[in-house]
Amino acid sequence: MKDKKVALYSRVSKEIQTNEQQLDSLKDFCKREKFEIYKEYEEKISGAKESRPKLDLMLQDMRKNKFSAIVVYKYDRLGRSTIHLLQILEEMKKRKIRLIATSQNIDTSTPTGKWFVTNLIALAEMEREMIKERTQQKLDYYKKQIKKKGYFINKQGKKCYALGRPTGSKDKKRRTKSGYYQRWDKK
Repeated sequence: MKDKKVALYSRVSKEIQTNEQQLDSLKDFCKREKFEIYKEYEEKISGAKESRPKLDLMLQDMRKNKFSAIVVYKYDRLGRSTIHLLQILEEMKKRKIRLIATSQNIDTSTPTGKWFVTNLIALAEMEREMIKERTQQKLDYYKKQIKKKGYFINKQGKKCYALGRPTGSKDKKRRTKSGYYQRWDKK
């Protein structure tokens, strides 16, 4: 029975994090509501990216009418871009697919529910942008300190002479500009 089949979508931002807590909560919710789980789509990637492998796969399955609802822990797990999430919600609405956020209890099928979701996602996007801004400000400060004094003091109180990997590091993976920066002290 399609109207009781749901897709579970969980996302964490970093590879070192786990989706386990989200999935346990979603499965408990489905058990209480007597929903049949069609499939679990588990992602370990930033919510800022519009194209995510498991999200894309889930949306393809949605277009094939494989389930009647998508269950997430929070709306910002689906995405942190207001425009992208609203596009997904609009497509879901046209296909009569419900979006259920178990921890926020908002019904997206009502105008009020849609307004709340829009505001929640706008806040999540703003929070993400503020984090990026603060990170860049700190990195700029560290660069100025290196230029001025030749080093900076990190959170642990250690002198660091450069941003990035330490000399001789075996980690040679390319980092994107939006990736994390690690500060290493010179030995």
